[in-house]
Amino acid sequence: MKAVGYQQSLDAADSQALIDINLDEPVATGHDILVQVEAVSVNPVDTKIRKRMQPESGQYKVLGWDAAGVVQAVGEAVTLFKPGDKVYYAGSLTRPGSNSQLQLVDERIVGKMPDNLSFAEAAALPLTAITAWELLFDRLEIQQPSLKHPRPVLLVTGAAGGVGSILLQLARKLTSVTIVATASRPETKQWVLDLGAHYVLDHSQPLVAQLQALDINSVSHVASLTHTDQHYSELVQLLAPQGKLALIDDPAGGIDIMPLKQKSISLHWEFMFTRAMFATPDMNAQHLLLTDLTRLIQQGQIKTTLNQTLGKINAANLRQAHQLLESGSAIGKVVLAGW
Repeated sequence: MKAVGYQQSLDAADSQALIDINLDEPVATGHDILVQVEAVSVNPVDTKIRKRMQPESGQYKVLGWDAAGVVQAVGEAVTLFKPGDKVYYAGSLTRPGSNSQLQLVDERIVGKMPDNLSFAEAAALPLTAITAWELLFDRLEIQQPSLKHPRPVLLVTGAAGGVGSILLQLARKLTSVTIVATASRPETKQWVLDLGAHYVLDHSQPLVAQLQALDINSVSHVASLTHTDQHYSELVQLLAPQGKLALIDDPAGGIDIMPLKQKSISLHWEFMFTRAMFATPDMNAQHLLLTDLTRLIQQGQIKTTLNQTLGKINAANLRQAHQLLESGSAIGKVVLAGW
């Protein structure tokens, strides 16, 4: 089968950074389903692993943690899917990725694809939607107004990226929280407003004064999606007592948690691969989550975050996608479809 992989950790512009290869076709057993991959999207995790993880000598590393496709075969323990089903999923970091024509994935982290989306539109969603959903409801535990937070306000930093683009929609449609997003360019500011933000701050400028100008002196929840280290001191200042801070990035040099103590601020990491990596007892929650997402999409409440399609799934186009994400200029999701 066709696939795209690498043997050396190289700059994305290098012709050997990602190369077209052929691999043996996998066989489905147990809870695995075998999916014919029709479309994939590219996420920051792809670029980070390409740069940081060197495969064993003579082996190929296949990236890709977002896919939509058609079930070709199922293992003997599978109960949720059958051949012919259209599905979407994000997969697991511990297994070969989706940049291949056929991929094995555990049924418990897979959802049936919305029937009103194309493969490309569906492939844009799983990783970021799972991340956003878990961040909002498992980590931040966004709730309705309470004695602790009578006027809940959610601040989302770096909101125009893949995770932010779906998180804004989920927060606007499924909660009553006031949403303040950050973006720095005219096009990204309009993007986040269109997706559900009530207000937009410019994260290239100090945040505190901008928020106070909106007559908002503090926020109850923060979803820090990028550059946490640059904004950390202001985020702590802005968070209300007993607030919650959740992040998904890798702050340079780490962060000092001691400033959180006086306000009893809780710190939460969101890593959507945790359930699959450790086969947690609630691993099936991601299947249920994607099932709910499909319903919301088919009802017209949530839309795909696909913003750019770069052609077919091959090494040259994937290298271009990696370079685009590494430039920091991508809005929404970048997708490749077909072979």
